[in-house]
Amino acid sequence: MSDQLSTDLESMVGVWHDRLQAFDLHGEAVAEDPHGGTPGPFPYDNLVYCDFDGDVWTQSNVTFRGREPTTRTFQADVADGILRFRRLGPDAPPHIGVSGGPGLIWFVAESLHHPGLQQYSEPDLIRLDVSVDPARRWRYTALYRHGPLVRPMLVEGERLTTDTTKTHELDPRGADAPVHGEKSTTLQYRDHPQATDQRRDNDHG
Repeated sequence: MSDQLSTDLESMVGVWHDRLQAFDLHGEAVAEDPHGGTPGPFPYDNLVYCDFDGDVWTQSNVTFRGREPTTRTFQADVADGILRFRRLGPDAPPHIGVSGGPGLIWFVAESLHHPGLQQYSEPDLIRLDVSVDPARRWRYTALYRHGPLVRPMLVEGERLTTDTTKTHELDPRGADAPVHGEKSTTLQYRDHPQATDQRRDNDHG
């Protein structure tokens, strides 16, 4: 019998249209975010390609509206009901995905003791509309930089198709591009990151 996490990962397979909005600590919409893994304007839109073969989760986020087009790809492996992300970058702490119950997935650091989290931390909660409309999902994120909380983020997603064998027509990379890109890297966990890889921003989901 499949574990709850794998069941919910399987239910997310497809191509999603995510709209990302950031807010300050008083709930006011933020138009420009200097704190994220890739600083830039809000709101903006991603295509999110999600694949899961029962063992490996592969996700590519493609920005197509509101910011310059970028592609960010990462992978994770499921073992004993826990999703373990392959290393996100230099000095990055281990990250995992765990079930919060049916339709809820947490993407978080495995331990708060890792020193990289003093530079950058962004726990995510993904909520799937499993009972009414499985083509809808939400993601709630809190961003911490150098210790303090700096902003929350809300992502509202709609699944466009369950077909991940080809790029979607909204994809700025074109019809002949591979669905998933090269594995991306974040440098934000370093004490003094010199640059941010343009293929990686702060969203897992």
